Amino acid sequence: MIRVLLADDEAVVRAGVRAILGTDPGIEVVAEAADGHAAVDLTLAHRPDVALLDIRMPRLDGLAAAAEIGRLAPAVAAAVLTTFGDDEYVARALDEGVRGFLLKSGDPRELIAGVHAVAGGGAYLAPSVAARVIGRLRTSELRREPDARARVESLTERERAVLSLLGAGFSNAEIAQRLHLVEGTVKGHVSAILARLGLSNRVQAALLAHDAGLTS
Repeated sequence: MIRVLLADDEAVVRAGVRAILGTDPGIEVVAEAADGHAAVDLTLAHRPDVALLDIRMPRLDGLAAAAEIGRLAPAVAAAVLTTFGDDEYVARALDEGVRGFLLKSGDPRELIAGVHAVAGGGAYLAPSVAARVIGRLRTSELRREPDARARVESLTERERAVLSLLGAGFSNAEIAQRLHLVEGTVKGHVSAILARLGLSNRVQAALLAHDAGLTS
């Protein structure tokens, strides 16, 4: 069962998101918050698998709350749910270690898929956001690819294989299955990859994998 904390300052939005998540028998909303400070407090109290945070909330916005959750409860996967898909929000979310970026205007199935992805140790960008990010990568591909390739050359062959699958959106469990490893070993490889490449989260690693040509 995936345990979710839901934070949004609008009760009607929380009700709608809770109803969508309730259609999946493998997801349970264990706590709700109306502001960022409460989201952090309830995360520490309930230790959910996923903290699903609205970006624009009073007292503490969702991205600042995600940063606090990452510092105080790193085992909890933070994802943001917003009506805003601006690049500045995406960039800040990546900097704060957010694993998922979901749009309220998106398909409800994307919300469920995103929760499963981040709970499984993966990363998830709403398709419309991912398309924009990939588009930006393509416009700068000739400039960035040589540097990205040089950076991943510092990795071992196994680490490059893990990074390639991470870039393709696979969770730790799925990577373990494909490479015939135990999940704990994959987690160790991911941590080593992030440290060696100077990255703060899996989404940044996935974008670097694309830059380096490790994903098709």
